[in-house]
Amino acid sequence: MEHKVVQNKDQQQYEVEVNGDLATLQYRFRKRTMFFMHTKVPESAKGLGVASAMAKEGLEFAKRKGCKIAILCPFVSSYVKRHREWLELIDREYHQMGFR
Repeated sequence: MEHKVVQNKDQQQYEVEVNGDLATLQYRFRKRTMFFMHTKVPESAKGLGVASAMAKEGLEFAKRKGCKIAILCPFVSSYVKRHREWLELIDREYHQMGFR
């Protein structure tokens, strides 16, 4: 299922509206590192690939902008572990112990 992911720069989050509910992936910037903070998906949208669509959009944005990434969000962490092509973006200064 294709989801329309919108970047809300004012709120620093990616958003997908599903069945009148809003799913979000919050992010923040520190210098040239994009921090993925928290993913929230309403019950009505769980299992539809919404969180994955937002994670992919955020990671593609970081790559286009030449940013490193730091991951605090458990969902984005598991997404990157499943899609290892994004490991090259990991900010090794922040993830000093490595990213597993």
